[in-house]
Amino acid sequence: MKKDLKMEELVNICKQYGFIFQGSEIYGGLANTWDYGPLGTRLKNNIKDSWRNYFIRKRRNAYEIDADILMNPKVWEASGHISSFSDPLVDCKECKTRHRADNLIDNFNPDAHADGMSKQQMNEYIKNNKIPCPKCGKSNFTEIRDFNLMFETNRGVIKDDKSIVYLRPENAQGEYVNYLNVKRTTRSPLPFAIGQIGKAFRNEITPGNFTFRTIEFEQMEYQIFCTPGKDEEIYEYFKEYAKKYFISLGIPENKLRFHDHEKLAHYAKKACDIEYLFPFGWGEINGTHNRTDFDLTQHQKFSGESMMYMNPDNNEKYIPYIIESTVGADRLTLAILFNSYFQEELENGDVREVMRFSPKLAPYKVAILPLIKKVHAQKAQELFEILTNYFDVSYDDAGSIGKRYRRQDIYGTPFCITVDNDTLEKNTVTIRNRDTMKQETINIDEIKNFIENKL
Repeated sequence: MKKDLKMEELVNICKQYGFIFQGSEIYGGLANTWDYGPLGTRLKNNIKDSWRNYFIRKRRNAYEIDADILMNPKVWEASGHISSFSDPLVDCKECKTRHRADNLIDNFNPDAHADGMSKQQMNEYIKNNKIPCPKCGKSNFTEIRDFNLMFETNRGVIKDDKSIVYLRPENAQGEYVNYLNVKRTTRSPLPFAIGQIGKAFRNEITPGNFTFRTIEFEQMEYQIFCTPGKDEEIYEYFKEYAKKYFISLGIPENKLRFHDHEKLAHYAKKACDIEYLFPFGWGEINGTHNRTDFDLTQHQKFSGESMMYMNPDNNEKYIPYIIESTVGADRLTLAILFNSYFQEELENGDVREVMRFSPKLAPYKVAILPLIKKVHAQKAQELFEILTNYFDVSYDDAGSIGKRYRRQDIYGTPFCITVDNDTLEKNTVTIRNRDTMKQETINIDEIKNFIENKL
């Protein structure tokens, strides 16, 4: 039975079993920060590997880089982040809480479209409609102030000679400033793509549904550099390509939808999100954007370096257009956790909790369970050491065999291997399937092929 979890229920499950913990928990935590535990780290890494395989390894002329988090501040001047990357904030004079003005308006009236209002218009709308504070219910706010979302830090060791640098608010600029390097070293014709998995930071003031909106997050970025005129075809292709990726991970199509942007960013020709149906509603897990030649043109202007591409077929020169397809690693992990959780009532009336992860995403593929610790541990350890050469393997000898099965079910482990007396006498083991709970007896020499075929 698929159970639709509430957010607080998933938070508790993640903490209890080691998927995700509150950041700095022993000190009372730090708002909007979360640490991935042993299972969550493996799950997220497997998701990142699946993205890398789907978007990089399987595609021709697709290359991965790993750009630094700290960049020359001129990068953020060129991109427009220094001048315009901010939120409109108001403070409640009664209870001293801080809120985004556009969110206050849109939550009060979704048809108001605050994203199209100026600061003055938002100020007037809040006052004229007496929009209440979500916490205290009063309507007594300060004027709107711009709140820059970039984290500043200082570079330099001498107090009076420090320069401001920023923690990157997005990964994409790392791909854009390395466009010339990748073009030169790979000698790749257009279209070619640059991908990157990495951390980004935004000084968000509004916490957002567990790991859905955090101040530190991980992006799986993919930028396709292409010929102007072919950009719309590539844009439409990658909208569908991203959707197929999510379906390949086991997310049902009816939990996904496209959301085309009506109001576009200044750099965009077209933009579309893929949203997943979370318990709190539809939320973005992917963005596909036609960024035209804006980014490379800006970097050419600010750096003085030519970003021109010369078509080898006709010697035509132009600045490439960019189609961007970005997946939020943390948001996708959250969606996978919600999508995979099931409860099943067994014949004896017990309820079994199980994470039905796609096997390629499961933190552990196999669990080794010695039936009796003192008798079967040595043989189980030998088997563990063999299988760890091929799979992520868990070793579990604590508690009854039934409790260990249940524990591996909620971990999402597809197969449990029980080492018993038959293992010592006949060289056979019992393999239990997570989803069907059926058991098979096979020879130890056949385990590797058996699991590979099932996976």
